[in-house]
Amino acid sequence: MSTFLLVHGAWHNGRCWERLAPFLKSAGHRVLAPSLTGYGDKAHLLGPEVGLDTHVEDVLKLIHEEDLSDVVLVGHSYAGLVISSVANEAPERIARLVYLDAMVPEHGETAVDVQPVTQSLIDLAAGSASTWRIPPLPELPPPFGLFGVTDPTDAAWLRSLLSDHPVRCLQQPVRLDNPAARSIPRTHIHCVGAQPEGIVRRPVPATQPNGSPARVRELPTGHDAMITMPAELATLLLEPAQ
Repeated sequence: MSTFLLVHGAWHNGRCWERLAPFLKSAGHRVLAPSLTGYGDKAHLLGPEVGLDTHVEDVLKLIHEEDLSDVVLVGHSYAGLVISSVANEAPERIARLVYLDAMVPEHGETAVDVQPVTQSLIDLAAGSASTWRIPPLPELPPPFGLFGVTDPTDAAWLRSLLSDHPVRCLQQPVRLDNPAARSIPRTHIHCVGAQPEGIVRRPVPATQPNGSPARVRELPTGHDAMITMPAELATLLLEPAQ
């Protein structure tokens, strides 16, 4: 049995994994899907001081409090920065990293470095009354929808989960200076449905940091695959690591 630790992306909270979790649990695995500081049951903690380091500490604290090991650490979108940083701090606890349509940073990079379009969101916030927070992205006409969710009922449910994202999260750099973290196997799952203009995805190097061939999978859906294709996503997550 593995422990799947699912880390949500910007604007979301831990409930976004509700459709995926049963598939992993039915395969005999433990599933944890916490809300990061400022979201869900921790929404009251949102403030200008909340940043990437806050969210990294959230996950590290959970790992240590629950004494987790053999963790499959899944990060969606912005949380690619979070899981990379967590692995840097506690590589001995992590069995595998999974980047779900996620930012994949190098040492010292910020979200803006990985996904330059995020700078425009920071600039918009700077001209608003609340300069430190970025409201959720608007729903777009099909085929883009709300984070790739186009079904009206699903989009309405997702909208009820979303809340503002602190600017600081996009500006703090990751620290990836622990050589031990390079040995952790990685899987990249790309959502290859319709993407809004300006979104870029870095090519995955042919070789993982541990020397194994790159492991890249695709899902023909929008960004929030855990909502739109939970069964198919579970199948990919349950593949054995390389």
